[in-house]
Amino acid sequence: MRIGELARRTGVTERALRYYGEQNLLRPARLPSGYRDYAPSDVEAVRHVRSLLAAGLPSHLIADLLPCMVDTGDGLMPGCRSMLAPLESERDRLTSAIEQLTTARAQLVALIDRTPEDDAEYDAWVAARGAA
Repeated sequence: MRIGELARRTGVTERALRYYGEQNLLRPARLPSGYRDYAPSDVEAVRHVRSLLAAGLPSHLIADLLPCMVDTGDGLMPGCRSMLAPLESERDRLTSAIEQLTTARAQLVALIDRTPEDDAEYDAWVAARGAA
């Protein structure tokens, strides 16, 4: 099938499908005309890619994971134990990012909480600072 058909079947843009090809997430055949020729199985492969991207995995890791992924019907599962360490590393990276964002959010909340309720309160605060 051509790229437009795969885009329609998966809801993914043609641009994203080209990117997936550049990242070796999809490997379509090439027709003599140069057009990409996707297999019916690529519909499921795109769904797997989207699922792994949604899990926060980078495309280079997804390229390594895809060949050993198993669709259990209830989600994806790595069929190769060797992929456990990179998955755990990505989990740890995401955990660290979440902790950093949580800290940043708390600082922002504190900043918002210190903001005067209205302009009169702010003006009084400014006047008191100027008199000091």
